[in-house]
Amino acid sequence: MPELPEVEITARRLGAALAGAEVESTLALGMVAMKSIDPPLAALDGRTVQGVRRIGKMPVVNFSGELSLLIHLMSAGRLQAFDKRASLKDRRSRVLIRLAGGHELRLREFGTRQRAWAKLLPAGEVAAEEMVSTLGPEAWPPPPLAAVAAAIDQPRHLHPLLRDQRAIAGIGRSWVDEVLWEARLAPFRKGSDLEAEEVDRLHDGLAVLGGAIDHYEDVIGERVPDKLPMPLRVHRREGEPCPRCQTTIEAVYFAEHQTNYCPECQTGGRVLKDRRLSRLLK
Repeated sequence: MPELPEVEITARRLGAALAGAEVESTLALGMVAMKSIDPPLAALDGRTVQGVRRIGKMPVVNFSGELSLLIHLMSAGRLQAFDKRASLKDRRSRVLIRLAGGHELRLREFGTRQRAWAKLLPAGEVAAEEMVSTLGPEAWPPPPLAAVAAAIDQPRHLHPLLRDQRAIAGIGRSWVDEVLWEARLAPFRKGSDLEAEEVDRLHDGLAVLGGAIDHYEDVIGERVPDKLPMPLRVHRREGEPCPRCQTTIEAVYFAEHQTNYCPECQTGGRVLKDRRLSRLLK
């Protein structure tokens, strides 16, 4: 799922590539892609792209005439620019913004669930949109220490707590593993149980998000590829040595995802129980 670093670099590259481009026509191919009807998507015809920004994990494309397209990429969506128009048979396309000169901005989805969506709103109403108004503080740039302390002061496990966009915005399953590893905190510690020094470490750990953005700035050209070269050190690295202490990275598996951690750095040497049914049957 595209998270804060991936959406940030996407917004930067699209903003640079599309600034001033005129919209010739629009089309929503996905059955549930557009979550708004007033104004209609066709209201963008003839307008120009004013910029692209990020709110949490959501890209926002601003157009002349004070209209904004708020996009939720869900687990498999991508927002990309192309130099030619998509075929109407392209099964990945959900929303097409056709631009002058044959260019095109596409909301695509690499999956079959069709969960990615977009809403066209007056620019002044974006902040009031429920998916925006309920967000916690942005995870990057790191908010003040006091804001982080307040956000995590809950009797919930850190791993799902930090992924809760209402607590802190921008972190998902990939980068929560990296933040917790950087902070040397166990994924199933409760936020309200952290000592002040541990909250400090968690706050400092958010810097990995900025490091990832810097990495993308160095390795990604003008176009963002379908699959980004994520600089992950722990997530999905089970069986590999920890970059810090060389202890084998472990994993806890769930139905559709996994949590990775270093036992030595994060859990006091304890290997957490694996929840895969295959392990229970052995």
